[in-house]
Amino acid sequence: MVTRSRSRRAAEGAWGLVLLARVVGAALLALLIVVSGGWDSWRTAHYVMLTKGREHGTVTLVHCGDTDCTGPFTPDGSATARPRVTVGLPVRHHVGDRVPVVIKPGTDTAVRSGWGGVFFAWVPLGGALLLAAVVVAGGLRMRRTAWTLAVLGAALLGAAFLTLSTG
Repeated sequence: MVTRSRSRRAAEGAWGLVLLARVVGAALLALLIVVSGGWDSWRTAHYVMLTKGREHGTVTLVHCGDTDCTGPFTPDGSATARPRVTVGLPVRHHVGDRVPVVIKPGTDTAVRSGWGGVFFAWVPLGGALLLAAVVVAGGLRMRRTAWTLAVLGAALLGAAFLTLSTG
């Protein structure tokens, strides 16, 4: 019978703790990345997804900069018309375009509504899924899970691009 020395058993035990710490650390990092992406997405998504009681309408674009556009708000229903609201649009729009929006309560800031607005609100989560896929693949050695996360993130980003660039 082969017996191991006490120092060898201690070294193997220490190596096991290092591997456990690596797995737990990578899992916590991946979880932190996904949760923070989801949290950041929800800050805008709830305006677009939970629309009951919010002001709906369209903005006719009068002036567009690099990241946002301004124009008058034309309400749908009982909302209040506004002479100027700001809407952040990530893709190039032209003056005169009409964009469906939801107004953030208590502000003159609008959020794109419809499918384009929903997908764009979840873009931070899509990026977080892509980043978490790298952590899961490298830190946890879970290749299939990493590919699943990457495909979901890329699909979300692709859907946002396709729905925002049309109309």
